[in-house]
Amino acid sequence: MGACCGHNNNAFDGMSADYKRRLWLVIGLNAAMFVVEITAGQMAGSKALQADALDFFGDAMTYGISLAVIGSSVSVRTTAALAKGISLMLMGLWVFGSTAWHVFFIGVPLAQVMGVVGALALATNLASVLLLVRYKDGDANVRSVWLCSRNDAIGNIAVMFAALGVWGTQTGWPDLIVASIMAGLFLTSSVQIVRQGLRERFAAQAHEMA
Repeated sequence: MGACCGHNNNAFDGMSADYKRRLWLVIGLNAAMFVVEITAGQMAGSKALQADALDFFGDAMTYGISLAVIGSSVSVRTTAALAKGISLMLMGLWVFGSTAWHVFFIGVPLAQVMGVVGALALATNLASVLLLVRYKDGDANVRSVWLCSRNDAIGNIAVMFAALGVWGTQTGWPDLIVASIMAGLFLTSSVQIVRQGLRERFAAQAHEMA
């Protein structure tokens, strides 16, 4: 975790033309991969791919919201960060529920589709990470962007392992296990974002009252 996990009055708030350009690029990459992965996940019957597609969708929205509130007051930026944290929590709960439901059905995901799409998604996420890594430390709004970008890269590496596991065992359990791990990652990140957003909001309110 970076130093910005605690409140820092001098934390980077996104006010940079270069940062905004990078955000636009990452928004385009994530939106495109959401369409690719949600379609492939449905075709392959892969919960891990569908969970990762949902993460792409969430990230595209997160980056769009982050871009929209750059330069706004602390109250607006922390509200946006809290909303993004809660949305990540909801996504994590949805993946947990969907995975538990899928356990009761017989069906092995198509490992080949999982592997190919997972590799494409991983390349997309690594590009996003490289674009954003220099801005990984900042306020809650900026921090949420980095956490989502990092989650995507980790998630796609996990999908690749899931594909290998499905191919090797000829069962859907590796796919379900990876989907559960990714859901846990969503929940953990949501807690980090919400905590930092609340700290920054309370600190700003205390400063105004002083």
